[in-house]
Amino acid sequence: MDEQARARLADWLGEALGARLAVTGAVRLSGGAIQENWQVAALVDGEPRAFVVRKDAAATIAASHSREHEFALIRQAHEARVLVPEPVAFCADMGVLGSPFAVLAKVGGTGFGPRIIKDMALGGDRERLVAQLGAELARIHTIVPASNKGLDFLGEPPADPLRADIVGLRQALDRLGAARPALEWGLRWAECQPSKRRDVTLVHRDFRTGNYMVDAEGLTAILDWEFAGWGDPMSDLGWFCASCWRFGRTDLEAGGIGSRAAFYAGYEQAGGWPVDPDAVAVWEVMAHIRWAVIALQQGERHASGREFSLEHALTGRMAAELELAVLRMTAPAAPPERSPA
Repeated sequence: MDEQARARLADWLGEALGARLAVTGAVRLSGGAIQENWQVAALVDGEPRAFVVRKDAAATIAASHSREHEFALIRQAHEARVLVPEPVAFCADMGVLGSPFAVLAKVGGTGFGPRIIKDMALGGDRERLVAQLGAELARIHTIVPASNKGLDFLGEPPADPLRADIVGLRQALDRLGAARPALEWGLRWAECQPSKRRDVTLVHRDFRTGNYMVDAEGLTAILDWEFAGWGDPMSDLGWFCASCWRFGRTDLEAGGIGSRAAFYAGYEQAGGWPVDPDAVAVWEVMAHIRWAVIALQQGERHASGREFSLEHALTGRMAAELELAVLRMTAPAAPPERSPA
């Protein structure tokens, strides 16, 4: 962000806040595989404040919401008392930073998944942390279509979220022109599972270690709302517990940081839906399939030439590992051994 861009940002944000504002620094943050994030230091009426400016990267993926829609989701979550960064302002004026962007209050802590897993000085008591994450998820699931305020862009809630996700993932594979038999097998397996109907709620759709912030005491914020939509609340539990998001700690089934029991208890005690272990298990398979599709989309961003990135290229190659996990989770039961003649 050059000096002229900082000056334009200062003028716009000062007007949005009704304050005298000067930008004193701007540093691009690491992470944010789909979006571009900047930490901005400012003086607001002479007082230091820190913000995060979130704008589109050079290339994105189809399932990601626009910055305007993501800002609306964060604002709705904030109103539902979910622990999110304070939504400050949204700018649609392309003349300020070259693309629309959202401004959020900066939150303390770290969100880098592998570091959270390994550094036991982060997050406080881990069982308490997973229970708190379960409680935050329960608050997200209090947002329902009937209470929809400004979320019309999410469209009509699906009558059958599992079947809707299966259709969407098949269409995404078709758009990529990707022949991935293991993923097609996994989708067909999921299609054959009994679908238990429950009320549709807002689901985060990327609720996992790496998308929340912690400090030495515990949880500080839930991040990255660009995939949120109407769906089955069990899908968020499945995504959080999926082994692909445990960063090597497969023994800690709740996000690689704690027990599944503590996570479920925190969720239910905060008013979440009764946990359906069978449904969660199906959504864990779906989590691996969806992550594989996203990995392929990330690889395509690099291969297309729109955004050359070693990270995106390597992410694309993760699909094979995820396919192997899908096959292991959905393998038919071994036939009974035949007695010798």
